[in-house]
Amino acid sequence: MGLAIYAGTFDPLTNGHLDVLYRAARIFDTVIIAVAQNQSKVPLFSVHERVEFIREACAGNEQILVDTFNGLLVDYAKERGATALIRGLRVVSDFDYEFQMTQMNRDLQPDMETIFFMPSQEYTFTSSTLVKQVARFDPERVANYVPLNVAAALKKRFGHS
Repeated sequence: MGLAIYAGTFDPLTNGHLDVLYRAARIFDTVIIAVAQNQSKVPLFSVHERVEFIREACAGNEQILVDTFNGLLVDYAKERGATALIRGLRVVSDFDYEFQMTQMNRDLQPDMETIFFMPSQEYTFTSSTLVKQVARFDPERVANYVPLNVAAALKKRFGHS
């Protein structure tokens, strides 16, 4: 079904992100997971670190590519030849923001579709923000919510090595 872009800051990558990514990969021939170089956020991990986390977590799956982008997502997607943007919806509060972003993207790039995926029930409450908050105090307790390489990095980052 072509190429799709799944973009985000992924700071850090969670199992919920991977769940959405693998769902998209069942439908599209190729999915680029694009790490945003978002200037308005102060990430815990550098863009390079986040890219490496994703590459390690997705190793062996040639259908998934990892890249970075800066600027408007629809411009990046058009440059890469994508036909769709992948977005995850966990809870109702996600919908308001995603709806507005989808409408703006559609206005900027009318032929770009946005497809929403809901993660498995076990990940509906998982967010990068919550993972970082828990990891700050007890990184051992986030092991169920992030890939092993991310859990190790969180433990190291918060000085619990």
